[in-house]
This record gives sequence, structure tokens and C-alpha cells, in this order.
Amino acid sequence: MAHIGRRGLVAAATGAVTALLTAGDAAAGTSTAGTSAADRATDSATGDTMAGNAADRHPVDGNPAGGVPRRQAPRREFRGMWLATVVNRDWPSKPGLTAARQRTELLAHLDTAVARGLNAVVLQVRPTADALWPSPYEPWAQCLTGTQGKDPGWDPLGTAVREAHARGLELHAWFNPYRVANHTDPARLTARHPARVHPEWVLPYGGKLYYNPGLPEVRRFVQDAMLDAVARYAVDAVHWDDYFYPYPVAGQTFKDDSAYARYGAGFRDRAAWRRDNTDRLVKETAERIKRIRKNARFGISPFGVWRNAATDPLGSDTRAGVQTYDDLHADSRAWVKRGWIDYVVPQLYWLAQPLDLRVPANYAVLVDWWADVVRGTGVDLYVGEALYKVGDPAQPKGWQNPAELSRHLDLCAKYPEVRGNIYFAAREIASDPLGAVSMIAERYRPKG
Repeated sequence: MAHIGRRGLVAAATGAVTALLTAGDAAAGTSTAGTSAADRATDSATGDTMAGNAADRHPVDGNPAGGVPRRQAPRREFRGMWLATVVNRDWPSKPGLTAARQRTELLAHLDTAVARGLNAVVLQVRPTADALWPSPYEPWAQCLTGTQGKDPGWDPLGTAVREAHARGLELHAWFNPYRVANHTDPARLTARHPARVHPEWVLPYGGKLYYNPGLPEVRRFVQDAMLDAVARYAVDAVHWDDYFYPYPVAGQTFKDDSAYARYGAGFRDRAAWRRDNTDRLVKETAERIKRIRKNARFGISPFGVWRNAATDPLGSDTRAGVQTYDDLHADSRAWVKRGWIDYVVPQLYWLAQPLDLRVPANYAVLVDWWADVVRGTGVDLYVGEALYKVGDPAQPKGWQNPAELSRHLDLCAKYPEVRGNIYFAAREIASDPLGAVSMIAERYRPKG
């Protein structure tokens, strides 16, 4: 898909398997990871694993000891939109606009959300290891001025929180933990960017730069960088998308050999170790959010297929070419069962249609599967919707029907576990392809 937070928002979905089908130095980030020797010793202990042991077994359903207690679910139906900033997908419309113009465009998106009957905006505030607020950890975001590290002359995140709340909208701060750049040249980063100060933290892969999730100091740093925003602003939630370990690229290897040699002892294989790294990031972040801002929620929007049933009997009746558990090393089902997150937003970017073995996945099948996963956990299920596909002539025939997403809501209404829907993305919320958004707004304004 042609978006970067869902599958990168960068490359126009080259069929990266059936998935989403899709995707100066003012605050230069001179801070180090800030990890004490004791922290490092604890993190590197091979017996202290999120999986429990090297067998990397499936977690026991429920909320075992060590899980984060769930907060009371919100009463109103959740209806949101993603507002992507990476490569200026939704906002700002282009880099280098004046502060006044950027602010005007942002407020227009918030006003549109209200007009369309939405009650939440998920704003991407850390698109590529840079920030939409004056961060002491990382530079100002390139999408604002066109120059990474250049002060835009205003505080976008602070303004977004204040103005969203003034309109009765929730503001969820959307972070990408590990993506550093949509290129592989560190010299293009601002001179004091943490990825240049600590080149040993960074790996190139698939034409991009990533922080290495296998390093405890990286895990601590990215948490510090993200949670600085939570400490500064009354955000309603911390939100992550589907990027943990990067999506597989044919013929390329994510070269984390040295980190695996150092920290991977006691694990069955590298995949189990990688999943443990991701589990640690999720659990530690959940605990820290609660300490910093106890009413802030934590939500994750994974790729919609955890595992296919042919791979794992606990999986869904799908034939997706990407499986989150195996390919992104992200055990999204376990995070729900262990109670580490407050809400989950699987990206169900497929049509709701009669089961067809020729297609990799079916919206109706996956809604049913995810409803079963969250049942009894206290974790809210919101469904990620592919608004960007509606009316796109490159998409299958079903996406040319303006009522497709309305049918999705009809189906979701049959499941009490589904507490709302989120639409990708803000640009389409405004443009209203085929009148689909107007149809939803007219028939399905959120209750409560």
C-alpha cells in the first residue's frame, strides 16, 4: 500500500505479499540510552525472557502474573483516523510550509474528523526517528521543514493535543519504534542524530535504516525517546503500527548476527530470540506508560494476520504470505492474552466477501478471529479499515463499491468485542472517495 505507517507509507504496495498491500540540530538528540550497568546486566541475562524459556511456547490465555492490569474500557464507540506525517503522506501537505500554514492544515484535519463523525485522531509524531515536538532525544522531523533538525517555529504535538481536546477528539500519539530513515545513508541524517552518534545501533535493510531491536541499549533509548512525549503532553494514548522487525525483503538478510551471538543464548533459534526482543519492548513500554501517565492507554495496530491456520492451529483461516509472528517477530496475540496493551487495531485491509480460496484473507474471517482473541481479556478491539483502497482502480472490483466499508461496520456490529474502527487515512477522510466516508458518517455516527 502506498503509505508508510501501515506498511511504510513509502513504496506503493508492490504486492509485498498479500499483506496490507501496501504502508539545525535544535533538538539534536545527544542523549545516550541512559541504561545503567545494572539494567544492562538484567537485560542480558539469558534466563530473563518474555517467552519464559527457550521453547518459545505460546502464552497461556488470560492475564498471568506480570501482565499490566487493564483499565476500564471507554464507554463510547471508537471511530478514528490515522494522520500520517512520514513522507508528508497526509500532513503537512509538503515540507517547508510556514508555521502558520502547517497549523492551518492540521486544524483543518481535526475539523474534518469532527465533521465526519469521528472522535479520535491517531497522529504520527515520530515518523523516522525524529520528532514533532521539541525532543531532547531526537531532531525535529524532516517532514515539517524539509531539513531534519530544523526548528519549525511551533510545537505541532502540543498544538494537536490542545486543539483535538477542544473539539472533543482523543489524540493518540503514533510512534514508529525502530525505523530510522527511508534510505540507507547515515550521512543524510542530522550531524548529531543518535544513529550517527551510535552507528553500532543501526542496520541497513531493504533500502532503509533501522535501529537494531536486539540491543538492550536501543530498546531503552527508543522507549525514552517516545515516552518523553507522554511525559510532556496529555496524550490519550501511545499508538504503534505494524513495524517491529522489518517486513521481509526477498534476497536480503537483516544482519543482527553479532547481537544474536551476544544475547541469544538459551533461545531455541534466532526467531524466538527476536520475538522475545519485541515482547520486551511492548511489556516495558506498557509498564512505563502507566508510571508516567496512568490514564494514557497503549494500543498497537499489527498486520491483520497473526498466523495462518496451516502454520498454527491457533491461527486464522487465511493464506497470507506474511505472518506477523513469523515474519515481523511480533506475537500480537500474546500481547492481548497477557494484557500488556489496552487496545489492538489489526489492519484488516481486505474485502468482506464469501470465502474464496483464491484470496489470501477475508475481512469477515479475521474479524471473527480477532473477536475470539480479545474475548474475556479486557483488551478493546478496534478494526483498521483500508479507506485508501476505496475507488482505487488498481484494487479489486469490490473496492469500487462505496458501500464496502459500510458493510464492514454492519459485520462488526454483530460482535460486542469490536469497540470501534480506525480509517487509513486522513487524506481520504477529507477527499471522501466514492462518497464512502459520507455514507459511513450518515449511517454510523458513533454512539455515546
